[in-house]
Amino acid sequence: MKIGRIIGNIWATRKDERLAGIKLLVVQPLNLLTEGPIEAPIVAADIIGAGVGEKVIYVGGSSARGAAGSSDIPVDATIVGIVDDQEIDASLADGR
Repeated sequence: MKIGRIIGNIWATRKDERLAGIKLLVVQPLNLLTEGPIEAPIVAADIIGAGVGEKVIYVGGSSARGAAGSSDIPVDATIVGIVDDQEIDASLADGR
C-alpha cells in the first residue's frame, strides 16, 4: 500500500466496458514521512468515494485489480482508503 493526494478527476466518455461505473481520479504519490511528491501523478480507480484534496491509501498491480472487483479489470491502481490522520516517530524512520 502507498499514500497519495487526490489532485484531480479524469472523465472518459469512451472506455473499456469493464470500467463502466468506476470513478477515475488523479493521485499524486507522496513520501510517507515528508508528504512531498515522489513520482509523477497516476490515474487510479476510486472504489470508496474519495475527493480532490484528500490523502488516500492506494494499491497497485494485481491488488488493484482485485480491489476494483475482478482480476480482469484494466486498472494499475485502486484507492482503498481515505487517511484520517497519521502518526510517525521520525526518529525511528530511515527516510527511504
